[in-house]
Amino acid sequence: MNKVVAHGFPCVLCASISLSNCGLGMCPSSVTFVCLLKEGFRKPERKFGVVVVGVGRAGSVRIRDLRNPHASSAYLNLIGFVSRRELGNIDDVQQISLENALSSPEVEVAYICSESSSHEDYIRQFLNAGKHVLVEYPMTLSWAAAQDLWKLAEQKGKVLHEEHVELLMEEFAFLKKEVVGKELLKGSLLFTAGPLEEERFGFPAFSGISRLTWLVSLFGELSLISATLEERKEDQHMKMTVCLETENKSPLTWIEEKGPGLKRNRHLSFHFKSGSLENMPNVGVNKNIFLKDQNIFVQKLLGQFSEEELAAEKKRILHCLWLAEEIQKYCCSEK
Repeated sequence: MNKVVAHGFPCVLCASISLSNCGLGMCPSSVTFVCLLKEGFRKPERKFGVVVVGVGRAGSVRIRDLRNPHASSAYLNLIGFVSRRELGNIDDVQQISLENALSSPEVEVAYICSESSSHEDYIRQFLNAGKHVLVEYPMTLSWAAAQDLWKLAEQKGKVLHEEHVELLMEEFAFLKKEVVGKELLKGSLLFTAGPLEEERFGFPAFSGISRLTWLVSLFGELSLISATLEERKEDQHMKMTVCLETENKSPLTWIEEKGPGLKRNRHLSFHFKSGSLENMPNVGVNKNIFLKDQNIFVQKLLGQFSEEELAAEKKRILHCLWLAEEIQKYCCSEK
């Protein structure tokens, strides 16, 4: 089916979308991606010039998706990438200076894929330069800074989009179906992984905000009851334990544990009045989750989301950032 919306552009995503799924309703189980270039669809009337800032794992995937003939990529023109390292070209994509990216009228969009500690400064610079911004989570390491940047984006009339690919995973789609309509009694989510530099990626509540986003998206806004942080810096080991509560006073425990030798894994346990869910079954491979996020971003560029949808997403993101900051304060006060 063809869905034509604002600005005369065909819709990047064409499906029956339920906003209850994940803030903006972009769960892969409910979304069919449409090739805009096949017969019957008009080519875009214009393309947005894009620069990618940071070429680590996320930045490299973004460049790959921008260069390949995907639906949303048809609306985007990759101008180049920005890096602190002198790299020259990557797969025929040219490196450009930050100053040129900010000043060039060809660059209309910035993808911020650098370490989390640099996000706030890059977002502010590109918004002030009149560019739209897509940023990997977390957008900032401060709730107040995120509020300020959103106000700046609104003043400039630009899109500020925080990536949340964890909401586009098959696992999340499965969980959303499993918990809908059920009354939670208690639950827990444990995440393990190797060490992560706090100086670059923020306090564990921020670097692990995708897990917090899962809990908020599944069970609604949460209250912080307590939080502790155990560290053995000489061993590069840390364990953060957070006790949360739903609006119905059901307890949720979130644990982040990182250290050498720990495998990247999630362990969950949710108990409902009608039964229990223990750990995650194999629900399939997550494919093209960054591309799916790009599709959402392009829809925002084209004005294809309502004010209500955007406000709901913003509220969820700010709530998670506020919780992360409160967790950090609680842990620091306990030391």
